[in-house]
Amino acid sequence: MRQIFALTAISAVVAQMSPLGAQAAAIGVVSGTVNGTNGALAAVTVQALDATGAVAGSAVTAATGGFSITGLTAGTFTIQVVSEAGAVIGASTATLVEGAMVATVTVNATAAAVAAAATAATASTAAASGAATGSVLTTTAVVAAVGAAAATVAPVISVNEDVSGSR
Repeated sequence: MRQIFALTAISAVVAQMSPLGAQAAAIGVVSGTVNGTNGALAAVTVQALDATGAVAGSAVTAATGGFSITGLTAGTFTIQVVSEAGAVIGASTATLVEGAMVATVTVNATAAAVAAAATAATASTAAASGAATGSVLTTTAVVAAVGAAAATVAPVISVNEDVSGSR
């Protein structure tokens, strides 16, 4: 009788623990680094979008550009870096599968995307302040405009030749 009771108690405990083990195995993590043109991007938002485009998790990058998004289920996620103004400035993908619920990615924000996001943020700020105080030209607006223009121009290589023939 004691053996039957012991086996029944062990079976009940194992049955209760199985769903807990299954739930723990289904929790995934995507971590990585976000880089801009001049190195790591700090304090930017990174979002994991599921297959439907819904935000499944998010994080803010550290000073080193590192981030970690936890609580994800199995599936393929679009990992996107979002500027303060809400513009996507870089993206990558990560896939989590049962048994391998950890993925590491590197997201590189392009100069053009960063400049466009800065220009958009500056334009919306300038429009808001301009409506209240009149037109204002700020250093931020000038730098953003120069950055946006530079991002659209192909590099120019100039070779200066000495027309006299001497070197």
